[in-house]
Amino acid sequence: MLALHSILFPTDFSAHSQVAFRLACSMARDYHARIVILPVKTSEVVFDEYYPTFAETEEVRKALWEQLHAVKPTDAGVEYEHLFREGDPTTEIVTAAEEVRADLIVMGTHGRTGVGRLLMGSVAEGVLRKAPCPVLTVKMPSPEAVARKEARAREMVAP
Repeated sequence: MLALHSILFPTDFSAHSQVAFRLACSMARDYHARIVILPVKTSEVVFDEYYPTFAETEEVRKALWEQLHAVKPTDAGVEYEHLFREGDPTTEIVTAAEEVRADLIVMGTHGRTGVGRLLMGSVAEGVLRKAPCPVLTVKMPSPEAVARKEARAREMVAP
């Protein structure tokens, strides 16, 4: 049996992350593990007339902290904590996993392939390659898959 004491949950606050968070919470509940919730803020570059500068305002930082603290398990019995990092997402996620001694990383993935992945990069792929522990990636189900699942559930209920 897999021993889970600490689950790292990196988030970008997207719908993909929300799907992964529900799974991470279920696993934390079932294994009596804690969840460490981690967003990574990348530096935003703004180009003014002559040279690039990094855009950072106290309002942006405050809004991110508020958004982070809104992410918490619905099950009161699940232990959790929040971390906040700035920098390269892959590097920061791997470093945080080492620091919190994560037994598992659960993260959402956008499931990009081909040119989309080439142009956008893949944080999930980078974490998979460098993580010090197993990584569970969760892809958001397609609308068609959700519709099929709902149809099957209705069929089971119908007389």
